Amino acid sequence: QVQLAESGGGSVQAGGSLRLSCRLSGDTYSSNCIGWFRQAPGKEREGVALIYIGTRSTYYSDSVKDRFTISQDNTENTVYLQMNGLKPEDTAMYYCASAPVVAGGPPIPDDFDSWGQGTQVTVSS
Repeated sequence: QVQLAESGGGSVQAGGSLRLSCRLSGDTYSSNCIGWFRQAPGKEREGVALIYIGTRSTYYSDSVKDRFTISQDNTENTVYLQMNGLKPEDTAMYYCASAPVVAGGPPIPDDFDSWGQGTQVTVSS
């Protein structure tokens, strides 16, 4: 099974930037899709970005489109989430997750079978 480890979270002011990393190890061959999710206290987990490892096709939720960019570095077995123009409503715990296959559209948590431990992002106004 694949293991995922997030890093790069922190506290920034509105308008700032952060880059989250998701490093994969173990049986990475089954990780055809990597999604980034976030969960704020009292809210449901939300899928914000997805990348298909083979084709590098991407998906973004409306809430982060044009501000966040998901990318991959195969030599480092790492998927990144570059977050620009951060807003207070982006404050959440961010998780990356792996799936062998998902349908198109927004990443759905139940489709992903391996998860990292999360990294906290806090944006102050």
